[in-house]
Amino acid sequence: LIRLNIYKVYKQTLQESKISSKEIKAIAVTYGPGLAGSLLVGINFAKGLSMSLYVPLIGVNHLEGHIMAALIRDNKLILDLDNSFFPSLCLLISGGHTELILMKSYDKFSLIGQTRDDAVGEAYDKVSRLLGLGYPGGPIIEKMAKNFSNKNRYVLPRAWLNDSYEFSFSGLKTATMNLTNKELFSNNLNKVETQKTISDISYAFQESVFDVLFSKTTNAATEFSCKNILISGGVAANGFLRENFLSKSSFKVIFPEKQLCTDNGIMIASRGLIDYLKNKKLDENLEVTPQLNIL
Repeated sequence: LIRLNIYKVYKQTLQESKISSKEIKAIAVTYGPGLAGSLLVGINFAKGLSMSLYVPLIGVNHLEGHIMAALIRDNKLILDLDNSFFPSLCLLISGGHTELILMKSYDKFSLIGQTRDDAVGEAYDKVSRLLGLGYPGGPIIEKMAKNFSNKNRYVLPRAWLNDSYEFSFSGLKTATMNLTNKELFSNNLNKVETQKTISDISYAFQESVFDVLFSKTTNAATEFSCKNILISGGVAANGFLRENFLSKSSFKVIFPEKQLCTDNGIMIASRGLIDYLKNKKLDENLEVTPQLNIL
């Protein structure tokens, strides 16, 4: 499907941007992490395009692209950040990743913590299925949690993993499953009681997740003397998460525009722009790296 539509998307992008192919100065393409087949289609198309247009091909780490999304305003990357901005700490939270990344400059990153098991978005999806809410779990659980009947009704465990900036959500998932089986499926609830119980479990689940995310992120930002906290990835669109960080953190917290939290082309182009401005040359040997990470 991607292979069949990629050229159409390319032509549509040119049309909507009101530019011609002759105005393209470089091609940025993600080479990982991700599904090998999808990455391969993108890389092969980008290679062909760069050769036909005689412009540089720039490989982009998809995770670094998500970080850049927090620095995009009105479809333009903020390019005048200096030492008053760096270092900054990025919390990257999505269906496939939960990572704390130290951003030393536009193109220098180091991984300081990540999940040992489920990513946050993955945990949302699994809990949503447990509650019979469907997919994707993030927006559905957020919506249900807003309708809580008693925010103190349930308390779910937090996996602190002391003296570590790593995360674990498998235990929370199991605890939520046990609570759901006990409160939702073992009782003969009417429709109203069922909805209240689902909402209260959803609220307790979110509280547990965000308590850990907030604590570990702010502690890491303090230890590494960070100037700002950036929060990117699909879960960064969650309104409860945004309110939690913005109201409680002593750091300046920066989120992407909500439409840029999920995968998008402008974040990849923005990361590629940084390398282009540094005169990075054509990378003809660019290969798919499905398990790529930030070192």
